[in-house]
Amino acid sequence: MTATSPAHPRHFARLSPWILAVVAGILTGACFVFPPSSGVSGFIPWVSLAPLCWAVWVLPLPDQPGVRLRHCFLLGWATGMAGFLTSLHWITTVTVAGWIALCAILALYHGAWAIFAGVILRPLGGDWLGSARNLLVGLLAAASWTGLEWLRGILFSGFGWNALGVSLGTNIPLSQIASITGTSGLTFLCVLSSAIAAITVERLRRELRSGRPRPHVDFFATVFLVILCFSYGVRVLTAPSRPETRLRVAGLQGNIPVYDYWEQGKEESILKCYLEMTREGLQGDPDLLVWPEAATPRPLLVDEITYGAVKELSLKSRADFLIGSIHYDAEPRGDYNSAILLAPHVATAQIYSKVHLVPFGEYVPFRKSFPLLAWLERKEVPYDFDAGKGPALLEMASKPIRLGPLICFEDTLGDQTRRTAALGAQLLVTLTNDGWFGHSVATRQHLANARLRTVETGLPLLRVADTGITCVIDRFGRIREELRGPNGDSFIKGILRADIAVPLRPVPTFYTLHGDLFAHACLAVTAAACAASLLGSLRRRRQVS
Repeated sequence: MTATSPAHPRHFARLSPWILAVVAGILTGACFVFPPSSGVSGFIPWVSLAPLCWAVWVLPLPDQPGVRLRHCFLLGWATGMAGFLTSLHWITTVTVAGWIALCAILALYHGAWAIFAGVILRPLGGDWLGSARNLLVGLLAAASWTGLEWLRGILFSGFGWNALGVSLGTNIPLSQIASITGTSGLTFLCVLSSAIAAITVERLRRELRSGRPRPHVDFFATVFLVILCFSYGVRVLTAPSRPETRLRVAGLQGNIPVYDYWEQGKEESILKCYLEMTREGLQGDPDLLVWPEAATPRPLLVDEITYGAVKELSLKSRADFLIGSIHYDAEPRGDYNSAILLAPHVATAQIYSKVHLVPFGEYVPFRKSFPLLAWLERKEVPYDFDAGKGPALLEMASKPIRLGPLICFEDTLGDQTRRTAALGAQLLVTLTNDGWFGHSVATRQHLANARLRTVETGLPLLRVADTGITCVIDRFGRIREELRGPNGDSFIKGILRADIAVPLRPVPTFYTLHGDLFAHACLAVTAAACAASLLGSLRRRRQVS
């Protein structure tokens, strides 16, 4: 027993960085799992990455450069894998293999960040007792994570779901900084605070050991930056209100199982359901009545029965109808997931077709180049949808209001939403169906992303789902109206009736005008730091030789 006990500390020393990496991943994943009311998501984002920072900055690393690089990468990859497996577990309702594969790919970005942090930033820290150098390390760590997270949202069609900054969306005053920086600014604050938290703990440990405490300027500078952003948000929230008009809406949530749409025997009952709900919704004399994504079992503008029934109800009211439906276009030929606006006495329908399609859900990437992919997906995705031409506006007839339509997870894409806002939209409208993943946390994560789109663009958003969460979000990211049952369940059949405050003359935010400029700057700073490190390494080698 005594002979083997010295081995225990060595085993723990070898395992400790991996334990810390997995803990960091679980914490980052937990940011998106617990409901906002739990209070957990309010604290965790500020320290979620601190364990990984400690693992790559404080604990010993291998001496060989190649081994050190691989070690750091695997630590970061372990964090990403644990985090995404935790936050994206709802994908298992559709595919377990796809869940694991997607998480493994997304975790590569965390691995890249850990290389930057462990190989480039660790030497800058030195003994971690200098505030200036520590603050520089924290800022560069935050900038590199922010830049890589932005790349995750655009490369290979992009999957920016659950950006770390989204976890701060429920902090309404603080989240207002997104009108300038986009969600990237909130991510930056999360990573900076985690980095400084890890550094501060190590500083305190060393100062207690030496008995020479020093002012922690790095810590207080970080706190000051957060307070500054919070104060900006308070100022925005208390600013004088802008000229507005009221829009009376009726959002229909049929709560129809998604796979019923593929059963021909249920087409009639689905259409009947939404027609009955439309009659009920029109009793409140709305200006706008909305059906969710792909709500018609047959293409609205092609199927005579569907179109005739909808048009008949439209002519009996003064409301505009915004309906999610599959749309076939002859010139240019294409099959689209569309939002169609019908007005009572206007012959021509206005159409917006979804721009950002979901891989393996709405199309199979490289279907023609790799037939095996098409063969594997032939049952679930027998044919590809076509992407729409770009963002568009839909002009209402009942009131002079310009709608900015978004379909499904397009409201998780900051750049696409802000381009819609830049066209002159006064109200964002999302048509979606969150029933694909059952009664899981996916719908809450989707909503969390959507809330930040309103802050970024300064526009309210009407969200209508076939099932999930149907609600109204104001321009500050606050949920004003939400469709729920008596027991609080959002997965119900019902009609959301609401009066929405719509700006008469929207003032474009900095983010609307300039997009992800902050994220681009973070990426540029990261590239410059990498170049400086490489040049310094080459210079040292020349001096040695």
